[in-house]
Amino acid sequence: MTKARTIAIVGNGSVPEGAAARIDAADLVVRFNDCRTVGPAGRRTDIVAVCNTGRPALAMLAGGAWKGSEPVRMASEFWGVRDPATFAAMRGPLGERHPELDDFCDDYSQGFATFAATTKRSFRLVPGSVHTALDMQLAAFAPAPYVVPSSGLVVVADVLEGLAGAGDSVLLAGFGHQGWQWHPLAAERRWVDGLVAAGRLARLDNELIDTSSSQGA
Repeated sequence: MTKARTIAIVGNGSVPEGAAARIDAADLVVRFNDCRTVGPAGRRTDIVAVCNTGRPALAMLAGGAWKGSEPVRMASEFWGVRDPATFAAMRGPLGERHPELDDFCDDYSQGFATFAATTKRSFRLVPGSVHTALDMQLAAFAPAPYVVPSSGLVVVADVLEGLAGAGDSVLLAGFGHQGWQWHPLAAERRWVDGLVAAGRLARLDNELIDTSSSQGA
């Protein structure tokens, strides 16, 4: 029988005191883009999920700062959270609504794939079906018009659909649901809270608060 795992998905938001040890003890740790919370949120990094389109992608691939950073060097795998076909289809409608995002759909997946191959790591694209299903699920919360779900939410949905086994625990840290105005952040919080209530996800800050309270701290 396969041993149950703890999968930690670590965003770039604030993390509670004591998070580092709990994250580093996980069986698998996923971080995002420039992995800004490395240190307070531990150091272990197995997978780095990247925005593989637009300015964030271009910034990561340019020069050597991102490529030479500790978490990127440690990672064994990279995930592109933005399906090229999905984003190509968005280009026309998005250009009409948000002309300032003229480079948002520019795809740099090949750059990440080349970097991964050159450094003997792997690169995969999160399927566009994950993004599509997530849009449908978020619609239940009647979000204001938005551009795309956040990278963090796409990865959470992808892990729950394709990576986490029945006995695995999926632990979230650094998810403050704050950031870019064109993500449906309020709806994302409600979506995550529903999965926490259903026992499919756990928030690390909740776990640490519960532990602290039980010890009289």
